Amino acid sequence: MEFFSKTTSFAFMKTRKVWYVVSAIFMLGSLAVLVTRGLNLSVDFTGGVTVEATYPAAADIEAARTAVTTAGIRDVQVQNFGTSRDVIIRMPPLAEGQSGADLRQQVETALRSVEPAVEIRRFDVVGPQVGSELLKSAIWALSLTVFLIFIYVALRFHTWRLSAGAIVGALHDPLLVLGFFALTQMTFDLSVVAAILAVIGYSLNDTVVVFDRIRERFEHNQRSAPESVLDLSINQTLSRTVMTSGTTLLVVVVLFALGGPALQGFSVSLIIGIVVGTYSSIYVASALALDLGLKGEHLFPIARKDPLDDLP
Repeated sequence: MEFFSKTTSFAFMKTRKVWYVVSAIFMLGSLAVLVTRGLNLSVDFTGGVTVEATYPAAADIEAARTAVTTAGIRDVQVQNFGTSRDVIIRMPPLAEGQSGADLRQQVETALRSVEPAVEIRRFDVVGPQVGSELLKSAIWALSLTVFLIFIYVALRFHTWRLSAGAIVGALHDPLLVLGFFALTQMTFDLSVVAAILAVIGYSLNDTVVVFDRIRERFEHNQRSAPESVLDLSINQTLSRTVMTSGTTLLVVVVLFALGGPALQGFSVSLIIGIVVGTYSSIYVASALALDLGLKGEHLFPIARKDPLDDLP
């Protein structure tokens, strides 16, 4: 099945420098907002207690905050998430000698003093040591993924130029996802880390498909200009790219709409990642490889001549 009725002939590489500027603006903006605002880390990383409660009607946030504070629980964050009926409460880690069951009962009693029909849907307790270890594990997972991508692409395509393009593309996509979470202050939890890893894999898959076609076109058009070969390769894979991205995006949008608050961060990460991943495989990975001097001979290493071949 093809999205386009015939092969397109867009001059992608001609406008690549314009898109370099666009990508640079978004990447620098993401870095700036990450430094100035930071991520709204969940208790998965910081340690503490998270309570999710559902009200029969729109929740009174101020009344809920006052009730919990009056019950003796300090440093409480109370806010809506998902709908006006859903409330999330974040609290510091448990005090020494305090049990999770006791705290749950304390919070539930405080909330029901304002609204008797409130229902506690989720109660999570994470120790600060566990949260710190999870954060380190997440950083290691992302770093190791990027390193292995570089090795894989370099070995498969015999050139560091494509590896460099793939790495920059792989860093470009999760950075924009992180920037979005820092800007919106959506909760950054382990499900978002999983989504970012999936985004890297999705983007790399799309990039490798384009790289494979680039290698094929160089093999059959060795005398053509590299820019023309890249444009031809991207156009030949464009229909497949649009079909794959479109169908995947459709599923993720449905997940975002119907998956509920628990999957909101995960689905938002994937939506952003699919869009920017499709873009980066063309205007980041492929374009950067071209500007690093990619040529056909880089993809087809010359075999060493056996001295025995010259013997009579």
